[in-house]
Amino acid sequence: MVPMTSSTASTGGLFDTPFSIGATVLAAVAALVGVLFAWTGYAAAGTDEATAALPLLGFELNILTGFVGLLFAFGIALVALVAALYMEPGFGE
Repeated sequence: MVPMTSSTASTGGLFDTPFSIGATVLAAVAALVGVLFAWTGYAAAGTDEATAALPLLGFELNILTGFVGLLFAFGIALVALVAALYMEPGFGE
């Protein structure tokens, strides 16, 4: 059995430090933006027009660019979530 050390006995959560809180919020916002991109691109596929405008920004999306936006935003969300989970609080501790 592996003994517990001070670094492994208490693992940090998503809301322990201001950095992890900010990274978690960034991950959530990026995931929502990705869903918005995908939904807008999908909505364009169901209309007679080939594109749909992204609300508030006006970018025209088709299903392919909506899916690319989804993947890009989910990639940002994944990196931010991993940073929130595994970043150490700092060098002073």
